[in-house]
Amino acid sequence: MKHATGYGRKADLALKLWVKLSRAHSSFARLSTRNIAQYGLTVPQFAVLECLGHCGPLKQTALSRKMLVSGGNMTVVVDNLEKEGLVRRADDPHDRRAFIVCLTVKGKKLFDGIFKRHAAFVARTASVLTESEQVELSRLLKKLGLGLQEPH
Repeated sequence: MKHATGYGRKADLALKLWVKLSRAHSSFARLSTRNIAQYGLTVPQFAVLECLGHCGPLKQTALSRKMLVSGGNMTVVVDNLEKEGLVRRADDPHDRRAFIVCLTVKGKKLFDGIFKRHAAFVARTASVLTESEQVELSRLLKKLGLGLQEPH
């Protein structure tokens, strides 16, 4: 049975889109979190390793921006990864107030060992859509994301 909200055709369509997008994200994120947990990492820790593994050393503020988290949260994540010997902080030679975060040898080895497996997991998870559907959905989500950005 169709559920009509009575807010008008455009609003009903947008609300249905929002619910489907939220549910799909929740399901995908739950499965991804479970997969990441098997490596003994939290999602934010894995995200830092992934970011540094692909981008190389970054200022801690740049990591925060890329991951859309506050500086305080990033400090805790980096502190924990540093305690595990997976990342290290170095002074930024151009800004005495900033730190550069980079993978240690141990962190690089962990990244190299787990990221390909995680990427394969994500590919299997996304395979409920055909490759062309994945391309189209990616295009549409990018359009949506860019269209919702606040002007600077």
